[in-house]
Amino acid sequence: MATKKKAAKKKSVPKKKVAKKTPFKNHETRLKAGDKAPAFKGIDQDGKPVSSAGFKGKKWVVYFYPQDDTPTCTKQACNIRDNFKLLEKNGIDIIGVSEDNVEKHKKFETKYKLPFRLIADETHEVINAFDVWGKKQFMGKIYDGLIRTTFLIDEKGIIIRVINRPDTGNHVQEILDSWS
Repeated sequence: MATKKKAAKKKSVPKKKVAKKTPFKNHETRLKAGDKAPAFKGIDQDGKPVSSAGFKGKKWVVYFYPQDDTPTCTKQACNIRDNFKLLEKNGIDIIGVSEDNVEKHKKFETKYKLPFRLIADETHEVINAFDVWGKKQFMGKIYDGLIRTTFLIDEKGIIIRVINRPDTGNHVQEILDSWS
């Protein structure tokens, strides 16, 4: 005789509500276009003082980068170096800032023949003034660090653009496009 199999009753299990993970977003500066650029003083790779007051009446760019001689930071610095004449032709001065010390900046400048000044900001005075230190993510790890950010500043000391995630291989073009 054939046996009838009873259909197994499926127990309904309530689904657990899974909280949707919001994607992590790197810190972004509170400064924006139209704000006055913070005043600052620092020391460059030659041990010489640099101050925002020295750029009064000029168009200038201050770009923040995490560390000398790393692949992405080098790519960005070399893009600026390779297009430095275009910046000069357009009357734009440029300064790089990281928390590296004067000696490390000097090695970086020499190794890549960088024609612009690099501020050594070990105490984070300039970094904090521009609000570019905060939570960031790299290879799945979240930590505090310097956020790659660029500020374009006009002759009156007003920020005309903030580039939060610069295209390191095409950075000068981003800068020039903002002033065209």
